[in-house]
Amino acid sequence: MGSFSEIVCAHSPDSDDAYMFYALATKKIRSKLVTFKHVLDDIESLNRKAAQGVYELTAISYHAYPYVADKYLMMASGSSIGDGYGPMVVSVRPFSPEDLKGKKIAVPGTMTTAFLALKLFQPDFEPVVIPFDQILDAVSEHQVDGGLVIHEGQLTYGRGGLHNVIDLGRWFKQKYDLPLPLGGNALRRDLPLDVKNECCRLMRESIQYALDHSDEALNYAMQFARDLEAPLAEQFVGMYVNHYTVDGGDIVPKAAQKLLDLGFEAGLIPNKVELEVIG
Repeated sequence: MGSFSEIVCAHSPDSDDAYMFYALATKKIRSKLVTFKHVLDDIESLNRKAAQGVYELTAISYHAYPYVADKYLMMASGSSIGDGYGPMVVSVRPFSPEDLKGKKIAVPGTMTTAFLALKLFQPDFEPVVIPFDQILDAVSEHQVDGGLVIHEGQLTYGRGGLHNVIDLGRWFKQKYDLPLPLGGNALRRDLPLDVKNECCRLMRESIQYALDHSDEALNYAMQFARDLEAPLAEQFVGMYVNHYTVDGGDIVPKAAQKLLDLGFEAGLIPNKVELEVIG
């Protein structure tokens, strides 16, 4: 083996992830120690692969952490946080959040943080797992009573005349006075310490680079912005790439720990875990 470690770095094909990884993907930031190979997949698939320890560095949902904690640590950089906003349930006809009880709701996967948050808010609904990019159509076509929307659909649902039943990020903030940590980057525990530290440095610098060169990073991210015009893509990236993303500090681990503890207490997560963060 040469001096390089090739790190396979897996993330979702989203404008916010593309923005975060722009400097690394385009070699604006380099390392003498590691090279990154990028793999794109939807977040639910990444959660499942992380349970098997497939990738060295991978985006995961915070909800998935208890299932992968034996193999991964969370990184201080790269989290997507909804601070008073987040995943939402949308419907064709308006109804109240209380009326979610017993409804058939399309969800993007049971390992997503959005699913956990919805179960905490209303334990009694009938989930129908549908790929995240088909959920708005399923709602519009009356296949389900409502849809749990992540990613860009949070900004575009109104175009199809759909209604916002509840914003789970807003609910979490009002109830617990904390932001809702949706996803973050996980780093495999078995990597050498110097490689782990270098991955943390590169991740932080890549996010900072994008924020410092926002126009070019947004221009790159637009390739991944499924159906979003530039102003909306910019709004979406601005929602989920912010100071918390550069470094989660104390508040993001605190909020994530709260979320996981609530999930455990509600019987939605089988094991109680302490969130471990590196970098």
